[in-house]
Amino acid sequence: MTAYDIKPNSDLPEHIQALFNEAREIAELSPKGAAALLRLCIQHLCKELGESGKKIDKDIASLVSKGLNPLVQKALDVVRVVGNEAVHPGEINLDDDKGIAIKLFGLVNLISEQMISHPKHVEALYGDLPEDKLKGIEQRNNKALETK
Repeated sequence: MTAYDIKPNSDLPEHIQALFNEAREIAELSPKGAAALLRLCIQHLCKELGESGKKIDKDIASLVSKGLNPLVQKALDVVRVVGNEAVHPGEINLDDDKGIAIKLFGLVNLISEQMISHPKHVEALYGDLPEDKLKGIEQRNNKALETK
């Protein structure tokens, strides 16, 4: 598999998709450049998800507390350790190679799938429920809150 085979999650905001696609275009010739662009994607994605976008480690930890699968955090830690602890936007790590870039493509998509796509799909399914069923769910939830 080459980087060019990896498509961005269609639910990513356009400006992040543009960075992702630029990284795809240069990954074979410049994996270091692609990895830097993908770290920038992660920074922007963190901002889109309500984080500061300044310290990715802190942003990811906060996202885990908001429902990001801890396995995604582990994957980021693998990339950081393998990449000489360089998951910092705007920095080029001289140890970055094509393998690190491929992992970063996957991470951008994993985070966006879990934090953007999955909630969007669940909300769409939930919104299609009949009105009387939605009222019944709301009543059940209100009763549960009253008993706490």
